[in-house]
Amino acid sequence: MKIFIDGDGSPTKQESIQLAKKYDLPVVLVTSIDHFSKKPVADHVETVYVERGADSADFKILSMISAGDIVVTQDYGLASLALAKATVIHHSGMVYTVMNIDQLLRQRYESQQMRKAKMRTKGPKPFTAKDRQHFIQVLDEIIQDRL
Repeated sequence: MKIFIDGDGSPTKQESIQLAKKYDLPVVLVTSIDHFSKKPVADHVETVYVERGADSADFKILSMISAGDIVVTQDYGLASLALAKATVIHHSGMVYTVMNIDQLLRQRYESQQMRKAKMRTKGPKPFTAKDRQHFIQVLDEIIQDRL
């Protein structure tokens, strides 16, 4: 089991890395070359850089995951495709499932259409300390269930 992090803009990278270390699990952080750094993240973390592009990190993650892996992403499109192999969790602690992904994708589509029509749409809610704690709790439970 590995934890894959869709690294561009993920507010829970450190929490994922710390939990993985607690359970001696490898982490693969996939991020754009725009975020290149020579600074090592941690011994158990492999950083994979991808070219610029809207879905470059998504396609790389999809090509690397195996059954039983965990993917951390806020991207509904990636989540919908990764569900076939992995457990997928949002940084808020919401676990993507075959039961909720269609509704999430529909909401994303409707919001895109509203923005195209120049209508106001709500952005995401601010990420709170409570969200962070919920994420840690849910990810910890997922890991424990698989060990």
